[in-house]
Amino acid sequence: MPIDMQHQIMGYDRTATMFSPEGYLLQVEYAEKTVKLGSASIGMVCKDGVLIVADKRIKDKLLVPESASKIYEIDEHIIATAAGILSDARVLIERAQLVAQQHRVVYDTPIDVEAVIKEIASTKQMFTQYGGARPFGVSIMIAGVENKKKSLYVTDVIGNYFAYKATAIGENDEKIKEKLREKYKDDITIEEGIKLSIKIFKEILGKNFDIRRFDVAWIKEGEKIKRLSGEELKRYMK
Repeated sequence: MPIDMQHQIMGYDRTATMFSPEGYLLQVEYAEKTVKLGSASIGMVCKDGVLIVADKRIKDKLLVPESASKIYEIDEHIIATAAGILSDARVLIERAQLVAQQHRVVYDTPIDVEAVIKEIASTKQMFTQYGGARPFGVSIMIAGVENKKKSLYVTDVIGNYFAYKATAIGENDEKIKEKLREKYKDDITIEEGIKLSIKIFKEILGKNFDIRRFDVAWIKEGEKIKRLSGEELKRYMK
């Protein structure tokens, strides 16, 4: 009998708090698989700021594109994107926005980027240890510029988080990371980063590539968030 079927029969996957005999939390494993099915995003720390390029994976012509943005504003100096169950992401993003605004009210200063990712990661971790709740089926990427420091973080479904120079989440993330390892440079500019990200997505998606399905956002030091999407991105395909 396949081991996955054994786990289902024995009930090891019916709660987030029960370990299988092999030492796995199966609800966590399922959540991680959900993230791998989500639409991909690329994040980069660039010489002049931070950048996120996100695939909205929208094909329905009846849908209003602006209603399906994949890049969220946490504060005027922090942006975020997600892969997995986006309704789960919305809950965590709104929590992060609240924490960022509370920090401004109490301390009259912008919140540190790492403090935001810590809050999200801690919330995720709690949902791996309580019965009656499932893990968040989403990976979240956060990028920001604060006190001349440019930061990019990713948190997984169980609440771990790491800082990166460049990374990817979602579908085909390992293939994208491999290309980033080959082509990313520490002195890359935002303009060059957008071109590289679009080129990588074009190689990965092949015939499914459509420039209209992408969201792009970046932050430069001392400037507000800038966004591009759809037809505006065509000039980066050259």
